[in-house]
Amino acid sequence: MVLIKRVTRLFRADLHAVLDRVEEPDILLRQAIREMEEDLARDEQAYRRHEREHEQLAKRESEFHQLHASLGEELDVCFAADKEDLARSLIRRRLETEGSLQLLERRRETMASQRDQLARRLAEKRTRYESMRQKAELFDERKGNPATDSVDRWPSVDVRVRDEDVEVALLKERQRRAGR
Repeated sequence: MVLIKRVTRLFRADLHAVLDRVEEPDILLRQAIREMEEDLARDEQAYRRHEREHEQLAKRESEFHQLHASLGEELDVCFAADKEDLARSLIRRRLETEGSLQLLERRRETMASQRDQLARRLAEKRTRYESMRQKAELFDERKGNPATDSVDRWPSVDVRVRDEDVEVALLKERQRRAGR
């Protein structure tokens, strides 16, 4: 039993080693970037769809507010004319409108929450995509010029030294030299 496990482990290790040699990291990296671009495009499309739905809900909510206000004016007319039976039907419509407004407000809050989550996820994916794209560029630079020494392989970094840092270093250097 132990022998079978060991042989199985050896075959699995050999298979993985063969796959590692067959796989080309630059091709895999580019494929990962393409997949990230597609995923990013899908999420951006979903975000735009949420935006449109949110705008439509806001427009519909505005229409219901206008209807609610007009029903209030009609109720004033009914009460002024002493028409309670007509006022009852208007009150029913007004209550239905208020219920619809509450549902729309809840739906809009839910949509806003979903949109915010999607925006956060989209920002995270954009960050990961940019990081992966930069890694691919570094990989291309290294692959294109393998004869350069290890110092040349480091990405150029813009190092800025502040005046305060220079002054502190100067004071430390004076102290060190005075202590000799």
